[in-house]
Amino acid sequence: MTPTMHSVPTRAGDISYSIQGKGQPIVLLHATLHDSRDYEVIAERLAERYQTISVDWPWHGNSQGGSSKEYLSAVGFADILEDIVEGLKLEPAIFIGNSVGGFAAARLAVTHPDKVRGMILVNAGGFVEWTLISRLFARLLGFATVSRLVTPHLVGKYMSPQTSHDEDITRRVKARASSGEGASTAAALWRSFLDPGHDLRSRAESIKAPVLLVWGSRDPLFSKASAEATKMYMPQARLVFIDAGHVVFSSKPNEFQQLVQPFIESIVEGKELQGEDHK
Repeated sequence: MTPTMHSVPTRAGDISYSIQGKGQPIVLLHATLHDSRDYEVIAERLAERYQTISVDWPWHGNSQGGSSKEYLSAVGFADILEDIVEGLKLEPAIFIGNSVGGFAAARLAVTHPDKVRGMILVNAGGFVEWTLISRLFARLLGFATVSRLVTPHLVGKYMSPQTSHDEDITRRVKARASSGEGASTAAALWRSFLDPGHDLRSRAESIKAPVLLVWGSRDPLFSKASAEATKMYMPQARLVFIDAGHVVFSSKPNEFQQLVQPFIESIVEGKELQGEDHK
C-alpha cells in the first residue's frame, strides 16, 4: 500500500513526506536525484514498530522546491531539515540518512543536538578530505552539461543493483540524470560538496548521539577508505560494511534491518548496545 503524501512548509517551499506507523519517530533522508521511494521496503518494516517519516528533498520526488535555487545545495538541505523537524514538531528523532541525507542528519546533530536521538548514516558525506583528483571530479560534475553525460553512467556503477527494487531505483535516477532539470540539480549539489559548510570534520566532536555507520562496500564513489575516515571523526560510532552499493537498505533489506533494529531498540530502551565494527 502506497502511503499518503503530506507537506510541510520550509524556506525552500513545501516539502513532501509520507508518514507510517506510531511511536519513536524515524526520519528517512535520501540521496541526490533519488527520492523517498528508495526507502519503501525498509520503511514499511520499521513502521510496524515505529513512526517512519520518509522525506523528498526539494526538487526531488514530490517536492517541487521554490522558484529560487538558493537552497539547492548540501548545506541548503541541512537547513531545510531544521525546518522540517520544527514544522512537524518532532520529538527527538532517529535519522537514517543516505549520502547527502546522511550529511544533513549529521549537520543537525551538530547544530541541534537536542533534536537527534540517534543516527544511522549510510554511505554519507561530510567527513572526508577532498583530494586534488576528487575536487576535479566534483568540479567537472558541477557543470550541468558534463553531469548530463556522465551521471547516467555513474548511477549503475554506484547502485550495483542486486534486487528488483534496486533496478527500479536505477531506472528512475538514470532518467532524472539524463534530463536537463535533473542534470542541473545534480550539478548544483556536486558543486556544493566543495563548500566549506559541507565539511563537518572540525565540528564532529560535538556529535554526542549514538551513531551507526552502514557502508555499501561496492560503492565506487564512497569507498571503504571514506568510511574509515568518517569513523575517525566519530570514534563513538560503530562501522559495518555490507556487500552492496550506495543504497544498502534497498539492496540488502534483511541484513540492513537485522543490523539497525537492535541499534534503534537500544536507543528507545536507553540501553548501551554492544557490538564491534565489521569489516
